[in-house]
Amino acid sequence: MSPSPLSPAERGRIRWAAALRPLNVMVLVIGVGIFATTLAWWVPPLTLLTYALLVFFSARDPIFGRRVLHGREAMGRAPGVGNQDVSPERRARWLPRGETRERVEAALVVYHKVVGAIEESDEVTRAVLDDAVPKLHAAADRLVDVAQGREKATEVLRDLRQHAGASASEAEGGDVRALRERLRAADAEISDTLERLLALRSRVVRISIESGDPEGVAALNSSLDELNARLEALSDTMAPPEAPAQGH
Repeated sequence: MSPSPLSPAERGRIRWAAALRPLNVMVLVIGVGIFATTLAWWVPPLTLLTYALLVFFSARDPIFGRRVLHGREAMGRAPGVGNQDVSPERRARWLPRGETRERVEAALVVYHKVVGAIEESDEVTRAVLDDAVPKLHAAADRLVDVAQGREKATEVLRDLRQHAGASASEAEGGDVRALRERLRAADAEISDTLERLLALRSRVVRISIESGDPEGVAALNSSLDELNARLEALSDTMAPPEAPAQGH
């Protein structure tokens, strides 16, 4: 179900919050400082253009909009992702023991280290990475969603093979091939998510050292947006077809 459209007042609140967002305001401050030092004519228009683009994209960010309208507590988990009452770590423990569960749990350990690195950083870094934390929570939940979908697909694939019996042509039918493709995609994405989270942890440390470098912050948020989009898209395709009933 798509979210209800925002009212003009709600859109106005989001735009105003985007205009005052610490990262966006910092771009203005940096631009003013550079202009005061160099008096280069191109600095003011470039600064204003960058600021306007940041405000535009912030106002269109659904996670930022939900946080503005509903507060931080509502952003502990992205709505519609996983089970909002159960932590991703607990949900991961419900997975069958095996390689998938081990990789998911390893990724969740790194996820906690990334969140911890943000929360333990200096005030400037925490301010500019404020939006990264809910995105990390969403990615952790979606990763478990993908893993759960993978295990369900594995069960259905097993049932399809048993139903097909000794018929090789039926065992290699469209449903089986589709499920195998989904399993390969899920395995690749789970492994890739672990690598992406490791890279994100390094970026957080670098941003902290460089006192909230705007380019580094933008790259980190872009990586998180891409990660969430990939996991969400894969999760949506992991719902397997129903296994055929026995005895027909």
